[in-house]
Amino acid sequence: MQKFFSNKKLIILMVILIVTFGLLAVTVNIRDNKKTPPAIQQVGNDVVSVVGGVFAYPTNAVKSASSEFSDLYNTYTENKHLKSRIDELSQNQVKLKVVQEENKKLKQELKLNSTLTDYSTINASVLSRSPSSWQSYLTINRGSSSGLKKNMPVMSGKGLIGRIIEVDKISSKVELISTNNELNDKFASEILDDNNNAVTGVVSRYDSDSGKLVMENVNNTKNIKKGQRVMTSGLGGVTPRGLYIGKVYGIKKDNYGMTNSVYITPAAELRNFTVVTVIKSSVSGEK
Repeated sequence: MQKFFSNKKLIILMVILIVTFGLLAVTVNIRDNKKTPPAIQQVGNDVVSVVGGVFAYPTNAVKSASSEFSDLYNTYTENKHLKSRIDELSQNQVKLKVVQEENKKLKQELKLNSTLTDYSTINASVLSRSPSSWQSYLTINRGSSSGLKKNMPVMSGKGLIGRIIEVDKISSKVELISTNNELNDKFASEILDDNNNAVTGVVSRYDSDSGKLVMENVNNTKNIKKGQRVMTSGLGGVTPRGLYIGKVYGIKKDNYGMTNSVYITPAAELRNFTVVTVIKSSVSGEK
């Protein structure tokens, strides 16, 4: 206790705080008293404002410092996560390169010139797209003079959008995967489950109400989950394997509850594109 009273700075600080709070309490009472003259109420308001500002400044400073520290920690955490992702991508690139080299050597060993995954690409621009058949057909500025042939698949961005159905010398007509033509050619497709087993089926129609593609004749839906990737299987004979179609949205039974259909969110934006990529399969001899 003697040591406490011997600290003059601490005593002065305590006295200042007591006087300040006492003055503040008196000022508030005077200000809130309706009988107090307006001039005195104005003085009370000024005192409360000044004292409030004095205490608000360090409080806001601490709050600001806490917020900045939180932002800094979040940035550090995000940066750490991104670095781990970069390392993971680098490892995957190395693995992919090794697998490609092994695949190339295996083909040489087996004397395989091409497989279902081998294809080349030709870029083309959309010449026309009739509003009356917007979801069904379009015309591109490449034709037989560019090596295009009937039944070649067409992609836009990262997803499959259709197939060439007519070829002229300098232009071609593409039937979109979103067509309502029930006689259109189907796309043999597959979904790789968690064990890398292929679940096969056929993307056969487009549900315009939901904006989803529909995969039917599915051999087994047991291990199919939402978000799994759907791609061409190459089993149709005219479309290479591995062309990305979209992701599984859900599974629905037909009206009789007998068969399952897999609904797919298209990878490509099917309503708006100006540039497409035509796929030339090597297996079908369409070099």
